[in-house]
Amino acid sequence: MIVSASYRTDIPAFYGAWFERRLAAGFCTVRNPYGRPYTVRLDRESVSGFVFWTRNAAPFRPVLDRLASDGIPFVVHYTITAYPRALETSVIDAARAAEQVHAIARDFGPRAAVWRCDPIIVTGATPLSSHAERFARLAEGLAGAVDEAVLSFASFYRKTRRNLAAANRTSGLTWEDPAVGRKRGVVAELAATAREFGIEATICAQPGLAAGGAGKARCIDASRLGDVAGRPIAAREKGNRPGCACHESRDIGAYDSCPHGCIYCYAVASPRAARARHARHDPESPSLF
Repeated sequence: MIVSASYRTDIPAFYGAWFERRLAAGFCTVRNPYGRPYTVRLDRESVSGFVFWTRNAAPFRPVLDRLASDGIPFVVHYTITAYPRALETSVIDAARAAEQVHAIARDFGPRAAVWRCDPIIVTGATPLSSHAERFARLAEGLAGAVDEAVLSFASFYRKTRRNLAAANRTSGLTWEDPAVGRKRGVVAELAATAREFGIEATICAQPGLAAGGAGKARCIDASRLGDVAGRPIAAREKGNRPGCACHESRDIGAYDSCPHGCIYCYAVASPRAARARHARHDPESPSLF
């Protein structure tokens, strides 16, 4: 079984102490937002590998070192977007993030890190024309450390629209959802730029936007985990939503708990509430909350 930690929140940045305790205990419980709570085994016999999602891996580095020394494979999906503070209020700067990605690749292998440059969001602060230059600058800084850049355009879920509307009221931030043709044009341009730096651009769960040679992303990728492990890892394809090509996994995170404050985030209804929830977190609990 592959364990995802987590596309619902940033466990490496904020909940590393909890994860360490659950790893030692050999299990955690998850409050399923769509059904009954469930238990996920975290012992070596049960886990094929981990996929981590983060915007700051530094607090989690001791955990990665321990997993590597124990021979447990992992892949780190590292989001670096370099958007203005109006969109992401508290993430670390892109240069510091790139240093961490290079360190992961150097110490754990060239397949251990994946760069996520998503979501692409078009606002008054990030017009469509700005994304090519920003992406090229980031790709140059990550060259040699990653072989894949995952792209997607922002999906305007209810949570996202609510937070963007609040930003519009307080700071006048505007946003738009471009037509598919314009999005495909951007994807094609970014894919060409990525190739210049030895990186393959892929599209996450939006197959209609594939253009310019951009492939289909598989964020939970048993093949990549197998490359890290040095042995085959088997898992069936079981996407989490339409268009998703991920292999089967169990996620152990919780929505509405990431305090990074990115206003475009699909996983947080209220940045203020997420910060408050994070403050109430008990690292001794079997579940995050």
